[in-house]
Amino acid sequence: MASGVAYVRTNFYRGCLIDAPTGWLFNQKSGLLISFESYKRSAFNNLKVYTHLFYANELGEPAKLKNSRLHSIECSCETWDELILGGWQNVTHKFQ
Repeated sequence: MASGVAYVRTNFYRGCLIDAPTGWLFNQKSGLLISFESYKRSAFNNLKVYTHLFYANELGEPAKLKNSRLHSIECSCETWDELILGGWQNVTHKFQ
């Protein structure tokens, strides 16, 4: 006897419902900029996020790349939140 309930796969990736952080953060004290960018070539959309850490010039623009890393969405969200709590400011300017 059928229960009337359709079988639904429930093995979704946990982080797929989380929006990946994207954009730039700036720390005026250290003179560093960090960019969060979704990794589009993933098998599932937005499962990974690249962070690119830059040294900023005197105008607050990226001058030299310090490092790049690939993170899970959860890790990138934690990093973003920790940086905001640590005094980093969201940058609305779009760098090339």
